[in-house]
Amino acid sequence: MAMISYKDIKGWTDKDREVKTRELYKELMKLRSQVAMGTAAEDPGRIRQIKRTLAKILTSQNQKGANKALEEKNKK
Repeated sequence: MAMISYKDIKGWTDKDREVKTRELYKELMKLRSQVAMGTAAEDPGRIRQIKRTLAKILTSQNQKGANKALEEKNKK
């Protein structure tokens, strides 16, 4: 799986972000357990790739929440 661009993530719905985040956390947990058991990972760079993608998704969610709060503040 290739890196997901931030532009793509911005176009996702909240449900899409939630589903993808859950999938990535499961995959990350699986890869971390392989490393902990001492088996060689098929793609050692994949852990870093997953962590970066998760950070992009979570940043997008936080910015969306901050934008909503700002809009509500400006309405008052």
